Amino acid sequence: MHLVTSFLLLILGLSSAAGAFVPPVSTITLRSGRLLLSTSSPLRRVSRTIRGFKMASSGNNGCPKPTLTFVTGNAKKLEEVRAILGADAKTGAVLPFDVVSQKIDLPELQGEPEDVAREKCLLAVKEVKGPTMVEDTALCFNALGGLPGVYIKWFLEKLGHEGLNNLLAAYEDKSAYALCTFAYCPGVGQEVLVFDGRTPGKIVPARGPHAFGWDPVFEPADGQSGGSEPPKTYAEMDKDMKNSISHRYRAVAKLRDFLLSPSGKMVVEE
Repeated sequence: MHLVTSFLLLILGLSSAAGAFVPPVSTITLRSGRLLLSTSSPLRRVSRTIRGFKMASSGNNGCPKPTLTFVTGNAKKLEEVRAILGADAKTGAVLPFDVVSQKIDLPELQGEPEDVAREKCLLAVKEVKGPTMVEDTALCFNALGGLPGVYIKWFLEKLGHEGLNNLLAAYEDKSAYALCTFAYCPGVGQEVLVFDGRTPGKIVPARGPHAFGWDPVFEPADGQSGGSEPPKTYAEMDKDMKNSISHRYRAVAKLRDFLLSPSGKMVVEE
C-alpha cells in the first residue's frame, strides 16, 4: 500500500509540476483492490505521456510502459523494426516503450512516397487512437525514371522476380535504389512527421531465399565485403548486416533519433 501510494503521489507531483491542474488530495485509501481519493474539489482526469506515448502496459519493474503501434500485418517487418529500434549503437540509449503491431486495411493511395505515407498515417491513427507509425516502401529503377516506385508490391505480384528483371532487359543501366518512408503521429489531430531512408544498388537475377518480397533481386551497393567474395543481395545477407545498411534501417534510425532528441521530451496532457 505504501508503494502504491508513493507512486500515485509521484505521478500527481509530476503532473502538477508540468502545469496540469491537480486538486488537493486529503486521503488515499485502498478498498476492494481500488484506490479511492478524497479531495476538496472535483478531480479532473490527468493522463501522462512520455515522448508522445500513452502509458499502457507494465514493464518488468512494475512501472507503466508506453506503446507505439506499427501498422502492419507482416511479422518479419515487425521483427526487423523492433531490432532497429533497440539500443542505440553509439550511445547505448534505449527507448522506453513496447512496439506492437496492428493490421489495418488502409486504402491503396497514389502519389509521391512522402504524401502517401503521410496520408496513410492520418487514416491509421484514427483507428489506433494513439501513437502510430506506418511504412511505405518503394523500389525505384533509375532507367525507368523511378518506377515501379511505390507500386512495387503489385509489379512483384504480377511479374515475379524474373519479370522485374525483364523490365530492364532493354537497358544497360540496372541501377536502382530502395526507398523507405516512415510516418509517425503521436495521436489523433496531431502533426504527422515523416522520415525516409534510401539505399542504392542494382537489380540482379534472384539470389537467396524468396521469403521476403523483392529482396532476392536487389543487390545493395553498401555492406559488400569486396575482394574475392561475391556481392550479396538483401536476401543473402544475415539480419544484422541487412539491418545496418537497409533503407528501412535508415528511415527507422531517423525516427529513433527524433524520439531521443529534446523534441521528444516528456509532456503532460489533460
